[in-house]
Amino acid sequence: MTLGQGQQTIPAPYALPVSFAMFLAVGTVAAALHGRLPATGVLIACAAIACVISFAADPAASLLLAGIGWLTTVGFSRPPYAQLHLTGTIATRAAIVIGASALGGTCLGLVFRWLARRLTLVNMGTYTGMRAAKKAARDARGGAMAHRGPGAGPGPGPGAGAGPGTGLVASGAESAIDIRRRLAGVVLAAVLLPLITAVLAALRPHLNLADDLLFYLVAVVTITVVGGFWPAVLAAVTASLLLNWYFTEPLHTFTIQQPRELLALLLFVTVAVAVSSVVHLAARRAVQAARARDEAASLLELAQTVLGGADSPTAVLDHLTGTHGGQAELQERSGGRWVRTASSNVAGSLPAADRIDIRDDLTLLVTGQRDSATAALLAGYAAQAAAALDRERLRTQASQAEALAEGNRMRTALLAAVSHDLRTPLASIKASVSSLRQTDVQWSPADEADLLATIEQNADRLDALIGNLLDMSRLHTGSLQPFLRPTAIDEVAPVAVGGLDDSLRLELAVPEGFPLVLADPGLLERVLANLFSNALRYSPAARPPELQAELVDGMVRLEVVDHGPGVPDSQKQRIFEPFTRVADRHPGVGLGLAVAKGFAEAMGGRIEAGDTPGGGLTVTVTLPAAISDKSALGAEP
Repeated sequence: MTLGQGQQTIPAPYALPVSFAMFLAVGTVAAALHGRLPATGVLIACAAIACVISFAADPAASLLLAGIGWLTTVGFSRPPYAQLHLTGTIATRAAIVIGASALGGTCLGLVFRWLARRLTLVNMGTYTGMRAAKKAARDARGGAMAHRGPGAGPGPGPGAGAGPGTGLVASGAESAIDIRRRLAGVVLAAVLLPLITAVLAALRPHLNLADDLLFYLVAVVTITVVGGFWPAVLAAVTASLLLNWYFTEPLHTFTIQQPRELLALLLFVTVAVAVSSVVHLAARRAVQAARARDEAASLLELAQTVLGGADSPTAVLDHLTGTHGGQAELQERSGGRWVRTASSNVAGSLPAADRIDIRDDLTLLVTGQRDSATAALLAGYAAQAAAALDRERLRTQASQAEALAEGNRMRTALLAAVSHDLRTPLASIKASVSSLRQTDVQWSPADEADLLATIEQNADRLDALIGNLLDMSRLHTGSLQPFLRPTAIDEVAPVAVGGLDDSLRLELAVPEGFPLVLADPGLLERVLANLFSNALRYSPAARPPELQAELVDGMVRLEVVDHGPGVPDSQKQRIFEPFTRVADRHPGVGLGLAVAKGFAEAMGGRIEAGDTPGGGLTVTVTLPAAISDKSALGAEP
């Protein structure tokens, strides 16, 4: 009932009983003063009541207000009070003044509310916080959407402004009872009131006016239950006229001789309208409660959908259209134009859609929804869609921030590793080469061989380190594209061992005729080489590491077993992370196992770390088997 929010007038079920009671109070005061309140005073009081109530109430109530005010003025302007004379100077003057007052109040109220809608800022937190028509028209005239690009969503047109008059939901007293029930109430009044009049007229000798009033009151309440407030008001006025014509002296005239009978009729109309208001408002509350229950159930279902994982603007809009039908589109203002962010059931544009503003730069367009989609419910969907959009962007930003943090961590670890693991072999190579180039020193063949061996060893170390760095870079950038084909383990494993120090210590226990594995030979070689290098580094001289292969449920299991110190259970997952070295007893960047894991997973396999019986570490690589016939080696898949 506040300005700028849909319901801007006092509903008739509230206004009419209050005004009737005020008119009755004026008549009672006039009768109690016994002529000390002149006819002009009664007329002014009734005109003021009609003007004020007409200003604030529904325009439809103005006619009844003027009629009851006129009857009060005619009946209580001068003694003898409550004698109703429908003709004469007083009746004519009262009709003109009170009619003009009611009409003037109605017109002033309409003008005031129209100005209030244009000038009052609407709270953006309520579901009626929709763009004013003036701003929508200004945006349309400004051509905000006239030059949108090929991918831009349609902008709201001049008719897109939503508000109380856009038909989002019927509000006010009339939404409680539909048109069919109101028509049924009018038909019932047309049948029931003449029937009661005929029966009471036949029983007139046995009944008095009070009995007649009660019968008509029951009829009015019955009509209210069926048809609502306005059919009941029509029935109450009609019943009062029938009572006046058929049951008050003199009969068959609208003149009332007995003051108490006029008072009784005024009380009847007031009580009938009041009871009708109560019954109607109860029906309205029941409808509103049912609607609120449906809205709560729909919002609960939406919340469950969002909590269940469908946390995106498109999912929210899909739920809206799937539950309530129609089309929905979420638009965001970007670069001076409205761009479609998410939509549901939208093939083209929505030129005649209702518009719900969420923020200055975000709006929801809806059209074609069923009556169950009330404005409050649509506001809930709009808020959920906006929240889902914000959460989606926050997740993206968090993912980007995490990637940046990981990149920074990698760069920091790389710099820390490079400072030692790259400079140390470079220093050894430079020192050996400088020694060989000295002209004032005569080196023996054995010394030269040692220096050359040092150069070769450190060059191989640099080559392995740089290879791992490049491999890790390929894994992180996603540029690794494995070419899978049937591959023989007993042909790849010796190649992987060939470039390692102490390679003769490694034992290869691969059965003869072992099935082929589906893998990229180059990547598999790098995986085994890194695993062999790690095993040789930690295995004691007396117990060399070994490679074991077996076939389990169509999967090839390659186990690189060492008998070194092993790795605690809490660290078995960390050893596959880049730049991680457990116990740090041997130099290295900590990339070998990380590269082996990345390559194994890129080929569709997995890698795990376990304990070796008797002490040590066993790294297991599991890959899918290809074919069991070794003669098919080299055939393309």
